[in-house]
Amino acid sequence: MTFALVFDLDGTLVDSAPDITAAVNRMLAAEGLAALDLATVTSFVGKGLPHLVARVIDYLGLDMARHDALTARTLAEYNRSASSLTRPYPGVIVALEALKARGAAMGICTNKPIEPARHVLADLGLDRFFDVVIGGDSLPTRKPNPEMLHAAFAALPDLPRIYVGDSEVDAETAQNAEVPFLLFTQGYRKRPVAEVPHRAAFADFSDLPGLASQALAI
Repeated sequence: MTFALVFDLDGTLVDSAPDITAAVNRMLAAEGLAALDLATVTSFVGKGLPHLVARVIDYLGLDMARHDALTARTLAEYNRSASSLTRPYPGVIVALEALKARGAAMGICTNKPIEPARHVLADLGLDRFFDVVIGGDSLPTRKPNPEMLHAAFAALPDLPRIYVGDSEVDAETAQNAEVPFLLFTQGYRKRPVAEVPHRAAFADFSDLPGLASQALAI
């Protein structure tokens, strides 16, 4: 069976939390503030950079009036080095190659801003697999609003659809778009797997091609 798969990026295809944390900490250092640890920043990931910076401001008790300025500085820091510490999860490239060999059409729908999203994909050699990339600033809305996911699928051939992600936000986006959702369990999810709505869950990317076919057969 041929199908269209759209993937989330951070926490799904790549572990980008170390680079995101480094960018946040460079912004904080410029403010004369101490660094945050990886786990804390990772817990803020999922709803786009403006939301992440708002969580940092709230966590540290900073002035929310500076949100725009601190977001812009964090984005600038991240754009300087978006893939130094970022790596694909094990098995991602082999799975994408297998899906492409089966004729799957593939795209990206991420709340990460489009420019660093494209840089990460290119730097890690993943851009060759995807016919469309929709970022967090591509449309006026972000996930879990379904418009980003609709836009990604609209740019792909009209085939049975699946969304692959790692988080509660991704699950809600799939529900809102009425698309089957496959949950990667090794990403940045906050709640137990059982509490995140999904058609199927996987921890090993070698399982993904088979699960995609099974999900559409249900």
